[in-house]
Amino acid sequence: MPPAKKIPCPACGTPALFSPENRWRPFCSERCKTIDLGDWASERYRVATGEEVKDAPEGEGQSEDPGAKHR
Repeated sequence: MPPAKKIPCPACGTPALFSPENRWRPFCSERCKTIDLGDWASERYRVATGEEVKDAPEGEGQSEDPGAKHR
């Protein structure tokens, strides 16, 4: 089996082993993995959709009662 490749940790840049032996791969540690998860949870990262999403003007397209149309 070829030696495991080392890649830079996406969070801190430290070389991290990219193999099953590294339980946090591609991160170097549980700390870096948790920081990255927190960034996704706080919406610092977003997946591009290819469409420009514009915020609706305040009150437009929104109902105070989300089930109002289905009664």
